[in-house]
Amino acid sequence: MLVLGIETSCDETSVALVREGREILSNIILSQLEHVKFGGVVPEVASREHLRAIIPVYDEAFKQAGVDLEEVDLVAATMGPGLVGPLLVGLTFAKGLAYSRSIPFVAVNHMEGHLAANILEHPELEENHLTLIVSGGHTMLVEVKKFGEYELLGQTKDDAAGEAFDKVAKIMGLGYPGGVQIDRLAREGDPKFLKLPRPMIRDDSFQFSYSGLKTAVMMQIKKMTAGEFEQHRADIAASFQEAAVDVLVEKTIRAARMKKTRDLTISGGVAANSRLREVMQRKCDQANRRLFYPSLPLCTDNAAMIAAAGYYQFKNDGPSELTANAIPYLKLV
Repeated sequence: MLVLGIETSCDETSVALVREGREILSNIILSQLEHVKFGGVVPEVASREHLRAIIPVYDEAFKQAGVDLEEVDLVAATMGPGLVGPLLVGLTFAKGLAYSRSIPFVAVNHMEGHLAANILEHPELEENHLTLIVSGGHTMLVEVKKFGEYELLGQTKDDAAGEAFDKVAKIMGLGYPGGVQIDRLAREGDPKFLKLPRPMIRDDSFQFSYSGLKTAVMMQIKKMTAGEFEQHRADIAASFQEAAVDVLVEKTIRAARMKKTRDLTISGGVAANSRLREVMQRKCDQANRRLFYPSLPLCTDNAAMIAAAGYYQFKNDGPSELTANAIPYLKLV
């Protein structure tokens, strides 16, 4: 089965062609640079940019894949969660295409897309596993019993981890997207420079909280002179990153032990963070667990993961109605 995937939930316009939920023929991702000057995504700007980019990106995906639309068996598009304007661009384009060519259509949960990124790349991954979905909008621990059947163990009570990375980067004047800037700068710094809180790390729940950590960094910076701040920028970045990562790793390993799952996955934009990968791998090795994470292009929002999720969803539940609408606050469970 050849699946055409379309992803426009935020500020990446992406179209992909994936065969049998495993083989990526193309995965074109256009990131919108217009938001850099604003320090974050402006929904109206994002919507207009998706409208401008969707057809060229679609054409490039077919060109790279070397297939024709007549060969497509299924069209999959993100319905939520995300920004409603951007979501509507991709969803409407996909439904119109499916209707005009009488191709089955599935509306995909963006979170299932992130989850499917590891299934797409790692055939050896056990069906029952634990996943940490960590991005700019979400931080959640989920037990995957099988694709489509999940237990939400915990999620953030306020800011997502990726959102905290972006906000701290903005406070530090590092630019957008902040996660990449923090990761790069932190490699040169001392993670023990600042004594920062690890919110909720010792409680029995699997909930997360990143608002307080972000505020703690801001308060520490306010105590510094301009010269001190410039001298210790890398140390501040490293200290913040270490605190953020410690909580993610501690709770994930504890959840894996509780659920007795051998396989763990990380997905979402923050899964690209080098320190998170390093520490999680070390702790998984110590706990005799296997760790999987996507390649860097599949960490960001992309259509290949949506195509893969659409493939498994169609196998389980059949097609979606063409009346399916964008749901900005769509839940995974």
